[in-house]
Amino acid sequence: MLRKVFLGFFTINLLLITYIVDVEQLIIADTSHFVDPLWPPRVLVDVIHWWGRTFDPLLMARPVWWQATIWLDAIFFGPFYAAAIYALIKRKNWIRTPALVWAGMMFANVSIIMLEEIKGLYASPNLGIVMLANASWFLMPVLMVCWMRKDPF
Repeated sequence: MLRKVFLGFFTINLLLITYIVDVEQLIIADTSHFVDPLWPPRVLVDVIHWWGRTFDPLLMARPVWWQATIWLDAIFFGPFYAAAIYALIKRKNWIRTPALVWAGMMFANVSIIMLEEIKGLYASPNLGIVMLANASWFLMPVLMVCWMRKDPF
């Protein structure tokens, strides 16, 4: 059961979050003045910006520390998701250590981001919705640590 949940979560992160949402944030520095990028498509950029304007001012502000978390996602988490998908499909135990490293890094990143969302300079006016939208990035690292403590396969 957990294997299928993580396969879905990692696939969504790999295909949607890391290489669409995050790439948009790395390519477009100023959301009020930009030229349409080659990737992601304009319709997806519009959806990302709508989310930021409506619920998540931090996503639109893109302070330097936030950009650092995005680079970590693009450089480290994206390749991890691809490796993890393979390892989970093939039931490879070598994924344990990388999965535990991912879980710690992800939990730390999301904790920092959520503290900003709660009481920072770019605090969300729609905190409940933003917390719900980010809940899986808190829950999945905890579940991963619990699952990977022993031989997962």
